Amino acid sequence: MERCSWCMCNEKMIRYHDEEWGVPVHDDRKQFEFLMMEVMQCGLNWNMMIQKREIFRNCFDNFSFDKVASYGEEDIQRIMETEGMIRSRRKIEAVIHNARCFQEIRREFGSFSDYIWSFTEGRTYLYTGHQKGQIPAKNGLSDRISKDLKKRGLKYMGSVTVYSHLQACGMINDHLESCFRYGELLEVTDAVRKEEIMRDELVNKS
Repeated sequence: MERCSWCMCNEKMIRYHDEEWGVPVHDDRKQFEFLMMEVMQCGLNWNMMIQKREIFRNCFDNFSFDKVASYGEEDIQRIMETEGMIRSRRKIEAVIHNARCFQEIRREFGSFSDYIWSFTEGRTYLYTGHQKGQIPAKNGLSDRISKDLKKRGLKYMGSVTVYSHLQACGMINDHLESCFRYGELLEVTDAVRKEEIMRDELVNKS
């Protein structure tokens, strides 16, 4: 059984690849979980996020955005003192701030999932060349969503970070064509093939 090469470093990453990466996410708690992990990942790598996922879960009330939005100084200190936690006050504060922005988006659109999926009209994008390994760090879609998220106040939401989120939550299917999950996801998603001009820098999922 062939998989995308980036996941082959350990069992947790393989399980994440096989069971979650690229599966369309329409649950707001899951959307917030992935966004929170993207914030914590900045300057680091996704493997570390997967390894620390349970620590994040315990620190951030099982990724309840409503609870996180109410956090104050005591909660920040509690999180900072948690063993194994990434002790970046700026990132922790950004997660709390983003939870409040997340709530505002939900109030406006009914759900965060409805908001973010509106950029693809509810469909999963398959970009020409990506399934052959020509995967960019960002593209026009992530640029547009990043710009809108920043306008709404969210922090650490650059286009590269947003592109990674779109891969994770199934808005972009970037599994290699040779990967067994590519075909499986095609069968259960409303996918549309898209053309795009490739960026100068091509990268694989790290």
